[in-house]
Amino acid sequence: HVQLVESGGGLVQAGDSLRLSCAASGRTVSSYGMGWFRQAPGKEREFVATISWSAGSAYYADSVKGRFTISRDNAKNTVYLQMNSLKPEDTAVYYCAAGRFSSSMRDHYDYWGQGTQVTVSS
Repeated sequence: HVQLVESGGGLVQAGDSLRLSCAASGRTVSSYGMGWFRQAPGKEREFVATISWSAGSAYYADSVKGRFTISRDNAKNTVYLQMNSLKPEDTAVYYCAAGRFSSSMRDHYDYWGQGTQVTVSS
């Protein structure tokens, strides 16, 4: 099994940046597609970004395209989400996920972290 632990969340102001990290343990995730999702209060968990196992391709939700960047360091078994120009509507709990391939679909992921809170004030 894979354990995922997110970190790097916090309270920031609109326009600020944050970098989230997702550290994997239990087994290497170098062959897994990795994704970031988020869930705001009262809303369903939504796709944010995904990256292939080789980091050769990445895909983003329209709402974050151009502001967020997903990356991975397979040697460190870690995935990152760099978030720039944050907006109040980015406020949510952010979850890291690992699956057999990169995807925007929640059901395609087998392992999930516990989440890290990101709050953006206006």
